[in-house]
Amino acid sequence: MVLAGAVCAAALAALTAVPAQAHQRPQWDVKDTGVSDVRFRGLAAVSRHTAWVAGTGGTVLRTTDGGDTWRDISPPGAGELEFRDIEAFDARRAVVLAIGEGEASRVYRTDDGGATWTESFRNTDPRAFYDCLTFFDRRHGLAMSDPVDGKFRILSTGDGGRTWKVLPDAGMPPAQQGEAGFAASGQCLASAGPRDVWLATGGAARARVLHSADRGRTWTATDAPIPAGDPARGVFALAFRDRAHGLAVGGDYRPEQASPRAAARTSDAGRTWRPADRPPPAYRSGVAWLPHSRSAALAVGPTGTDLTTDGGHTWRMVDTGSYDTVDCTPDLGCWAAGEQGRVARLER
Repeated sequence: MVLAGAVCAAALAALTAVPAQAHQRPQWDVKDTGVSDVRFRGLAAVSRHTAWVAGTGGTVLRTTDGGDTWRDISPPGAGELEFRDIEAFDARRAVVLAIGEGEASRVYRTDDGGATWTESFRNTDPRAFYDCLTFFDRRHGLAMSDPVDGKFRILSTGDGGRTWKVLPDAGMPPAQQGEAGFAASGQCLASAGPRDVWLATGGAARARVLHSADRGRTWTATDAPIPAGDPARGVFALAFRDRAHGLAVGGDYRPEQASPRAAARTSDAGRTWRPADRPPPAYRSGVAWLPHSRSAALAVGPTGTDLTTDGGHTWRMVDTGSYDTVDCTPDLGCWAAGEQGRVARLER
């Protein structure tokens, strides 16, 4: 264990060190997924060797050899669905979310590496539109929908995604006019520890982050200093390294619009948010803490990847490739995925 910890520490130091030359920067090693017409906004990294991605056309792929080969394990009959989030427990068990109005919002689960899938939830309310999933552990998880009857709707599972139920909304504060979640990276809902969960919003007068400390039954809402006031603006992704320290990224997803304040941070479980002193230069849709670090994280978007080594105070660009989502594992297996079938693993 001591040797493994030393190896991880050395690798992390190499990834986050300020580079002397450009070629020494941490870089994405793009993997050949065998597809070029799929946009992967759902990503679940299990380790440096195993990762799952989910995207357009009902597509789900999995690798168990570090991205050298990918297996198409898409659920049968899902070709019309838009998968935007996937949560994997290991190389065999995963839960994937399809988004959309009414019955387009569905959840599937596999226990055999995608050889077979079971549809465990199909939304029957035409007013609901599910955006994101998160799990506290292998059994307990939540999914969130855009507001129904003026409040965000929360779906809960206690058996690893095999069955789901809608939670009462008495503890959910009212939504703002036009407020919604962004199904851009599977990170508009984020959890840390056994009970804490955060929900990112946009599209309204103010961007907000909602926090629950009881697995989604009661919530408090806090304004976030990220551009809002338009359906295309808000907080797109959240990441928490523990129940206190979190990062938020977003902005305006339209490429012709500037996003000068695209990142924020909290150190009090989301009760207050402060803007980054030097934010990413453009809209970012995904964010992840580097494992075994109290201060390093990555943010990704269509125009590049940014690295912070001071807990979100300042960010610097380290790659210009297009990615929508990012996820890291305890063995330093950081993965990113996006348009045109792009999936990559971070290398030093």
